[in-house]
Amino acid sequence: MGCFVKALFFSVSVLSLAATAALAQSVPLPESAPPTPAIAAPRDVPYVGPLKIAVDATDLDRKIWNVTTTIPVNKAGDFVFYYPQWVPGGHSPRNDLDKLAGLVVTANGKRIPWTRDVVEVHAFHVDVPAGTTELKLSYQFLTAVNGKVGRIEVTPEMLNLQWLQVVMYPAGYYTRQIPIEASIKLPEGWKFATALETAKSDGQVTTFKPTSVEVLVDSPMMAGKYFKSIELDPAGPVPVRLNLVADKAENLEAKPEQIQIHKDLVQQAYKLYGSHHYDHYDFLVAMSENLGGIGLEHHRSSENGVSPKYFNEWDKQFVGRDLLAHEYTHSWNGKFRRAADLWTPNLNVPMRDSMMWVYEGQTQYWGYVLAARSGLLTKQQAMDAIAATAATYDNRRGRDWRPVQDTTNDPIIANRKPLSWLSWQRSEDYYSEGQLVWLDADTLIREKTGGKKSLDDFAKAFFGVDNGAWNEKTYTFDDVVAALNGVYAYDWATFLKTRIQEVQPKAPLDGLERGGYKLVYTDTPTEFMKTAEARSKGTSLAYSLGLSVGADGVLTDVQWGGPAFNAGLTQGLTVVAVNGEAYEGDKLKAAVKAAAKADGPLVELLIKDGSRYKTVKIDYRGGLRYPRLERVATAPDRLGDILTPRK
Repeated sequence: MGCFVKALFFSVSVLSLAATAALAQSVPLPESAPPTPAIAAPRDVPYVGPLKIAVDATDLDRKIWNVTTTIPVNKAGDFVFYYPQWVPGGHSPRNDLDKLAGLVVTANGKRIPWTRDVVEVHAFHVDVPAGTTELKLSYQFLTAVNGKVGRIEVTPEMLNLQWLQVVMYPAGYYTRQIPIEASIKLPEGWKFATALETAKSDGQVTTFKPTSVEVLVDSPMMAGKYFKSIELDPAGPVPVRLNLVADKAENLEAKPEQIQIHKDLVQQAYKLYGSHHYDHYDFLVAMSENLGGIGLEHHRSSENGVSPKYFNEWDKQFVGRDLLAHEYTHSWNGKFRRAADLWTPNLNVPMRDSMMWVYEGQTQYWGYVLAARSGLLTKQQAMDAIAATAATYDNRRGRDWRPVQDTTNDPIIANRKPLSWLSWQRSEDYYSEGQLVWLDADTLIREKTGGKKSLDDFAKAFFGVDNGAWNEKTYTFDDVVAALNGVYAYDWATFLKTRIQEVQPKAPLDGLERGGYKLVYTDTPTEFMKTAEARSKGTSLAYSLGLSVGADGVLTDVQWGGPAFNAGLTQGLTVVAVNGEAYEGDKLKAAVKAAAKADGPLVELLIKDGSRYKTVKIDYRGGLRYPRLERVATAPDRLGDILTPRK
C-alpha cells in the first residue's frame, strides 16, 4: 500500500512539474520594477563648497523648527542629498524622518521637483538644471507636540536641538569632507550652550564658525530662558563647562560642594585616562520635568536630562546620578576609541554594533566608578546600585538562550520599544551585564598582580593614547585582548568570548566575590532600592512574587518563570485588590510577608483583564527579597578600593 501511494505521488509530482513548465512557457512573467537611480558611494574627497544651514527655533507655541539649507553644486543632472538615518550614540537607524515636512527645493529662484528614493527613503533625487551653482532647500522639523508623538524637545522654557535632525547633506562624500556653516535664531533673551564655536551674534541670530557635517551633527545645543554656565576646570589644559538649563530660575542654584563634585569628576577622569580628547568639553544639562529625558554622548559634549531639583534635593535624587560620568566617559570610549565595524563614512551607511559590550559595557562600568570616585554617588550608593544590577542578571532567564553578544543587535532589532517579557527576551544587556564582566576582569587583574595592576591601567593604555586628539581611533576584538595582555598576560580571548559570545545561564558575579562581596537577598530594601521605587512611583517585588506594579495598579513587569508568571499573570493587567482589600503597594508587601508565615494565606489578587475579572492565587512563601552586597571577609575589599577616589 505504501509503495503504491509513493508511486502515485511521484507520478502526480512529475505531471505537476511538466504542467508548470508548460504554463511558464505560455504565460509571460510580470515585468519587474525598473532599477532605482544609483546613489554614489561615499568618497573621502572634499566637497565642492560649504553648505549653509539656518534654523529658526522661535516658534515655541507650535514647537516647529523652520530650516533653510543651501547646497553648492557644480554640475547639472541627477543629484542626491540625504537626510541622516543612523544615530551615533543611538546605535540604530532611528532618526526622525517622519518629522521632516514641507520640503521645497529651488534652483536659480525656481522651484524644481524632488523624488524620494524608493529603496533608500532617506535619500532625495533632484534634476539640477544647467547653470545652477546652488540648491536651496526649505523645510520644517516638526518636534513632538506631546509625549505620544515622540520625545519633547521644546518647552516654553527650553529646547534641545540636535543638528542631526535638521541637516541635509550631499550623497557621495564622507561627512568629514563636507564643510558647513550653521546659524540659529532663538527666542528673545535665551542663552545656549553647544560644542560649536560662535562666529558672531546679531540679536536673536547666532552664526557658528565653519565646520564639517560630521562635527556639526556631533554638536547639539541646549538653550533656555533660565541658563547658567560653570567652569569646571579653569586651570586645566582646555575648558570644561557645566551648562545648565532649568524649568525655573531657582533650580539653577547649587551649593559650592555640589559644584566641587562636578569639578572632581573631571579630575578623576583625567587621573583614570591620563588624557583628554577634546579641545573643550560642554556638559549640556536639562534640569526639567517637561523636556524629554535624554543621555547621549558626543565627542566634545553630552546631552543629559536630570531632575528639575537635581541640586535642590541632592540627597534624594541620587538614583541615576552616574549619568554625567557615563556620558563623559564616552568622549574616550566610543567617540575617540571606536570599534572598527561601528565607524562609518557618513550617516546613511549602516553601523554595526558588535563591540557594544566595550563601547557601552565598559562605559557603564567606568560611569559607576567615576561617579563614586568624584562623589556623585557615595561609595555605599554605588555598591547598592551594583547590587541592583547583579540581581537583575542573577534573575534574567533570557540568559538561558541568548548570549550578551546577540543583545548588541537590539538597538536595531527592537529600537528600544517596550517588550512583553523583558526578562526572557533580553534587551540591551551589553550595558549592565557588560559592566559585570568588566568588574570581573578588573578584580582578576588585581588578584593576579597582588594589587599592583588593575583595569585602570588598561583604561590609560587603551583610551589615553594621542592626548588632545579628537579624531576617531578604531579598534578590533584582538586590539582589546592585546591591551589587556599588556596589563597582565592571561587568556583574555577565552575570558571574553566565554562571557560575551556564549550562552551563560549563570550571571557573571565572580567579580563581586573576588572584589570582597557577595550578592544576597534580605527582607529590607537598601536606600538605593527605596529611592528607585519612589522614583518609579510603583512597587517592585521582582525577586519575590516576580512582578512590578505601577502606582495605578497596572502590572509593569512580570519575571519569566517566576511565581506571578506561573500564576498566569502578564504585564498590562490591573491589580484591583489584595486579599480582599483595595490595592495599595504597601498592602501587597504586607501580603507577601504574611504568606511567609507557616499558617499565612497565599497572596490572592483580584485581577482586571479588560472587561473581565479573575482571582489569582500566587504560590509563593519566600517573603520579601531585596538585593544587597554582603562583605566576604576571606577576600580583600577590592571593590571598595575600585570605588575610592584617586589621589
